[in-house]
Amino acid sequence: MEKRFPDIPSLLSACLVHDEYPDTAPLIASLSHVREVGFFTRSEFLSMCKWKEPRERLRRRWAANTEEQVQALSRKALSAPDEARRILHLCRLQGVGVPIASALLTLTDPERYGVIDIRVWQVLHLYNEVDYDPRGDALQVLHWLDYLDKIRLWAGELKVTARAIERTLFQHHRDVQTSPLYP
Repeated sequence: MEKRFPDIPSLLSACLVHDEYPDTAPLIASLSHVREVGFFTRSEFLSMCKWKEPRERLRRRWAANTEEQVQALSRKALSAPDEARRILHLCRLQGVGVPIASALLTLTDPERYGVIDIRVWQVLHLYNEVDYDPRGDALQVLHWLDYLDKIRLWAGELKVTARAIERTLFQHHRDVQTSPLYP
């Protein structure tokens, strides 16, 4: 992967993505009530999971979560006093790891959250914003907390959403990668 800017703030200033994907904007809009009610439903959960991971490999595991489990764990997550507990509650759902849990939070609150995945992590590593796990292929809670602090800082400085920062980092990875990591 090629480094094209001296640092992340320069990258963000030059390449900031403001618009949401056309297929994602309606999903975010349909979930706008979640923060107010304090939980999401199983149907909403399955839609969010499929958005993050469209491949079939985890669908049976997601489907194994009952309505009661999804509502209870999403309620605990959304009311948790800190980000570590929030992500850990969501990871208790079957088939959910940190990347999918971050997607659940992002889709229900894009102002404050962005999805973490290997692409955005690798951009952070390329620009020396993180100094561990260069591939980002085993993202854990520590990664999430480091990532979230950074994207919120940049979002505040640029007066945009955390999702806009994440989308910009994701797009930048797509623009500069020299070999595809996955299809």
